[in-house]
Amino acid sequence: MNWQIKTNYQKMLDDTIFDITSKGKRPSLLMHACCAPCSSYVIEYLSDFFDITLLYYNPNISPESEYFTRADELIRLADEFSRVHTVSVNVLPYTPDDFNNIACGLENMPEGGARCFKCYRLRLEKSAVYAKENGFDYFCTTLSISPHKNADVLNKIGSELSIKYGIQYLYSDFKKKNGYLRSCQLSEKYSLYRQDSCGCIYSKINK
Repeated sequence: MNWQIKTNYQKMLDDTIFDITSKGKRPSLLMHACCAPCSSYVIEYLSDFFDITLLYYNPNISPESEYFTRADELIRLADEFSRVHTVSVNVLPYTPDDFNNIACGLENMPEGGARCFKCYRLRLEKSAVYAKENGFDYFCTTLSISPHKNADVLNKIGSELSIKYGIQYLYSDFKKKNGYLRSCQLSEKYSLYRQDSCGCIYSKINK
């Protein structure tokens, strides 16, 4: 019988945090942020250990007004957390064709399948390139906090991109340690706008 051992990404994150704190380091982290609610717990969790810059790049979101509504909420949340630790935000231009190009031919795929995985890669690759070009120590994404996102696929993509671009990827599964529950609590605390889909047109159609 073949047994597949599931990778414990939370332990990998714990080990990384232990390593950097034991060496007295505070590395810079570029964190791809999909929205304010998902980012809330991750910022709270990691801001004790990293200097965080949020990268808002989500060309899957439509329409344009929704893209900037979520961006504004992310900026507001970062301002709240900056009272303790400085958290900066870089909002990239709205480029929906980036997503439309990778989704072409996959329009009828179910949620959580090949189209979503290509979308993961699109956003993570932009983050990896940005992190490398701007001298960050690590990059990661908040996406794994969602119960609807595949943490294993996200981390495998992150690992591939880490090798490709020569930038460290921060392995994680932010759903662990009640991360998703905490994000809901923080969303309520800060009265964050919570969307009911990832934002792409296909997620809205297939709700």
